[in-house]
Amino acid sequence: MRVFLTGASGFIGTPLTAELIGAGHEVVGLARSDASAAALAAAGADVHRGSLEDPSSLRGGAARADAVIHLAFIHDFSRFQENCEIDRRAIEAMGDELAGSNRPFLVTAGTGMLAPGRAATESDMHTGSSQFPRNASEEAADAVAARGVRVSVVRLPQVHNPLRHGLISLLIALAKEKGVSAYVGAGANRWPAVHVLNAAHLYRLALEKNAEPGTRYHAVGEEGVPLREIAEAVGRRVNVPVTSLPVEEAAAHFGWLAPLMSADLPASSAQTQERLSWHPTGPGLISDLDRIREVM
Repeated sequence: MRVFLTGASGFIGTPLTAELIGAGHEVVGLARSDASAAALAAAGADVHRGSLEDPSSLRGGAARADAVIHLAFIHDFSRFQENCEIDRRAIEAMGDELAGSNRPFLVTAGTGMLAPGRAATESDMHTGSSQFPRNASEEAADAVAARGVRVSVVRLPQVHNPLRHGLISLLIALAKEKGVSAYVGAGANRWPAVHVLNAAHLYRLALEKNAEPGTRYHAVGEEGVPLREIAEAVGRRVNVPVTSLPVEEAAAHFGWLAPLMSADLPASSAQTQERLSWHPTGPGLISDLDRIREVM
């Protein structure tokens, strides 16, 4: 297949580009900058210039493809809600081009806040973007599905390798700034995680299985890693003390991350593993944190 891939030169997109090309697919990668374009060309992908904020460029990329995988997201958390709405419009633009064609469309969302306190499953549905802005992506996926687009959703947890670790990269920076690696209360609340290569492999399998519209996949390798263990691993790498904070002090220490630092957000991938014969092999999150090559 000829696959239009947004985020093709990014953290997950780079190994996914290599995996798709290795499996015999052609990749058309969205490139916003000259550096991204050069990286894609070096990887053997065709380059399509554009950005998430240019819907016409997204429609043009989708028009050239047999399938679309949407990985890109603007990771500026000072504009999080705005960026989630940009993602909504990007999905709608690509969906406009794909409507009625039966070409597969994989959209990326998150496992966070699906079912706090228990392991969220693929059958759990989002509660709307008013509750959690990132759910705008799933709302958009549902909207384009209603217009006849063959869309499926891949939900990501904390994606990691020894260089990057999702939101935990922000905790590393915060530990350096504050001189302490903290967690809230007993730190028994959990976050799910997956190694970046396992996540990339799942996207390829989901594409090739050509699932029924509306299918949700969970790219979860570890159902839930306790926040205390994460804080301890961060403390080891940054060489700072590790401490528990009472919940009333969390906002002052963590800022906008505070609600997530107190949330128990495990997620299961049992259905995904069965549907796709996907078997994540790690390494695990703590192992990768212990192998950080360079502390930020």
